[in-house]
Amino acid sequence: MNVNWKGHIVGTPDVLKGKPRIRGTRISVSLVLGYLASGSSHEEIIQEFPDLTSEQIMACLDYARELAELEVAAGLAGTQPRPTVHRVPRSLRD
Repeated sequence: MNVNWKGHIVGTPDVLKGKPRIRGTRISVSLVLGYLASGSSHEEIIQEFPDLTSEQIMACLDYARELAELEVAAGLAGTQPRPTVHRVPRSLRD
């Protein structure tokens, strides 16, 4: 399944303090990634959060992939390590 996160992930200052989350929910991307990292299957996550779809879970992975690519690109450009703040661009917010 090829999923683009931009249709599923948003962040607004008034919900979860701007943390990236699944559009239309208060379920953060980091929560979903944590479940995946602990070995939960898509089915187990959906059982825990019935409003989620497998496509939304895949969008969380795509979001993480894109962030990892940005970090690598920044590192290759010779930038100094610094704390990273991940925000969803304004154009993608609800």
